[in-house]
Amino acid sequence: MKSNKSFLAVALTSTLLATAGGAAQAADAPPVAPVRPVTDTYFGTSVVDNYRYMENLKDPEVQSWMKGQAAYTRKVLDAIPGRAALAQSIESLMGNDLHRGDFTVRGERIFYQVLEPGANLPKLAYRDGVNGVEHVLVDPAKLAKDSAHHVALDWYSPSWDGRYVAYGVSEGGSEKSVLHVTDLQTGSDLAETIDRTSDCVVSWRNDNRSFFYLRYPKAGPDTPLSKTEYNAVTFLHTLGQNTSGDGDEAVFGRGVSAKLDVAEGQGTYVLLAPDSPYAVAVVNHNMDNNPNIFYVARLDQIHGADTPWQKIASTEDGVTDVQLRGDRLYLLSEKGASRFQILSMPAAHPDLAKADVVVPQGENVIDTFALGSDAMYVGERAGASFQLKRISFDGKDTQDIALPFGGTVAGLRTDPRQPGAMFSLQGWVKAPREFAYDPKTNAATDTGLVPPSKTESDAYEAHDEFATSYDGTRVPVSIIAQKGVKRDGSHPTIVFGYGSYGLSMDPVYRPQWQAWLAHGGIVAVSHMRGGGEYGDAWHRAGQKQWKINTMLDFNASAQYMIDQHYTQSKFLAANSASAGGIVMGGAMEINPALFHVVMDDVGLSDALRFETEPNGPPNVPEMGSASDEAGFHGLYAMSAYAHVHDGTPYPAVIFTTGANDPRVSPWHMLKMAARMQAASSSGRPVLLRIDYDAGHGMGSSVSQRANQLADEWSFALWQMGISGFQPKH
Repeated sequence: MKSNKSFLAVALTSTLLATAGGAAQAADAPPVAPVRPVTDTYFGTSVVDNYRYMENLKDPEVQSWMKGQAAYTRKVLDAIPGRAALAQSIESLMGNDLHRGDFTVRGERIFYQVLEPGANLPKLAYRDGVNGVEHVLVDPAKLAKDSAHHVALDWYSPSWDGRYVAYGVSEGGSEKSVLHVTDLQTGSDLAETIDRTSDCVVSWRNDNRSFFYLRYPKAGPDTPLSKTEYNAVTFLHTLGQNTSGDGDEAVFGRGVSAKLDVAEGQGTYVLLAPDSPYAVAVVNHNMDNNPNIFYVARLDQIHGADTPWQKIASTEDGVTDVQLRGDRLYLLSEKGASRFQILSMPAAHPDLAKADVVVPQGENVIDTFALGSDAMYVGERAGASFQLKRISFDGKDTQDIALPFGGTVAGLRTDPRQPGAMFSLQGWVKAPREFAYDPKTNAATDTGLVPPSKTESDAYEAHDEFATSYDGTRVPVSIIAQKGVKRDGSHPTIVFGYGSYGLSMDPVYRPQWQAWLAHGGIVAVSHMRGGGEYGDAWHRAGQKQWKINTMLDFNASAQYMIDQHYTQSKFLAANSASAGGIVMGGAMEINPALFHVVMDDVGLSDALRFETEPNGPPNVPEMGSASDEAGFHGLYAMSAYAHVHDGTPYPAVIFTTGANDPRVSPWHMLKMAARMQAASSSGRPVLLRIDYDAGHGMGSSVSQRANQLADEWSFALWQMGISGFQPKH
């Protein structure tokens, strides 16, 4: 099943960290947005929206206001003395190492993305064997039409024989992918150019000449925004035929067959395995790893609308992943097992009620699993670190795989036709390395595919402590700082958090954080309810009407840093992105005096209006819907925009957005900035930073991400009164 975790991690660390705004001539104050109230009544509750008109981003008046805000923000940030040097330091830290990741194994051939020192965007490459010569397949830098816009690699999928690679590229961070296919034998692209393939899952058939892929419906003039990237349909494509995708046969999706009522969802796609005569079809509500709907059919019976798909799991069954091996299905399930269990059943006669429990729920959270030819490889989350196990297909034999250091096991990869597994391991202060496990030696060895980091330093350390939330819940807080940091209340501290979709804030190496730590700073990561650190129950305790727990956990984590004398409110900053915008708004509205600075990146702020935009409907299972009373009350409580109060002394705030954002529309940050600028009585700045060549953070270049970090951190250090960042007046 497609994993959204790696890409959400990118969102969190690109948009917790990314963009570079354009500039026009700036004024001495940001332009004031006209107030034009619109009142909606939900189940007897009236909600006033002063800036509804901003949702029309094409309105010339809105565009002019945006440009004025961006220009003013640029002028303010460029006047901070330490900003340029900080940007240089951050970009040097980010661009100093050679990075390889996103590995896929096809026999001896290894595919991956590579980011070379000094480069802005990763390339797609491959090699034959760990020690083989590196060959670049796709270089996005060469695809850009001009220097003002960039093209990014969104995803890729190689055929089972390793000859062909389907890949998607998009412009300006838009994630509006166009599918292409390259032929390693000739070294050139085929004629395939298929648009509307964002978030695409490509599954190659064993003939290595055809594949299943998802494609979004073509929007018409009357298509509402909320339906433009919804109900993607799965098609079958054969190389060289219907090269635009038009005319390919639809095999699964809503409306494909009158015989099958496929539920609504963002995407549908088909999963295959090279040794299995079956196919699994998925209805994925938000292209993530939350429970979805699964079907199965024999490959040789897939014939367009007549395919006899058999449902094997509904959303209520709590299945988050299904993998094929021969004539059996292996399923990761959270139903009755909040820390997950692995089930197995025959594909010919699937019956969840009779499925075998091959890996029962244990003390740890099962995070991921992959099937090799020899065994299952299972990654488990154990607090802030991971364990990796090799388990027989019947679950009777288990081996612990020794890891060289504690950290996050990610990118667990197998080729179902051969034994062993590959995986990445990294920690808060340990750079990622790529390991390969060989069952013959029962050892995981460093492949050398990821060279040692030049930035890794023993001057920094990380450890976990626990804050206590309002209801007595213990919330883990990961603290990254210089070794021997003194608890004297003097340290500029950024508290990060996310707390949605069951996404855990697992240890990840961010060398750019050293630029903050070098100023005596501390990074604190709050593992709030709404994430997946302790399994499904932890996730659901911060979801919908319980989202208030996420906000209060975040504030409790920040207060803990003060109580333990790491910092003080005047040195405290909050930062999150995307769904974390709910937390940013809630944190400063619940307690405006707690944080001195808030950095809200591509944040979801007007939760009540989220359903109206392209990425809104897929998020209803996580956030709820304003169309029912319980859903409204949950959304209203978490809507930061709805709870800004006039005359409140709010912290200094910087809102950031990308003009091409397909996940959280830029109008969230526009409306929130306008409302905060009008409401705050503290006299502290409220800035809106807009990058016109970016989206949600995915696909942003190294320089874009470094410049955004420099803007936000220098803004924070200025507001905290740190020497070297005080503008001359």
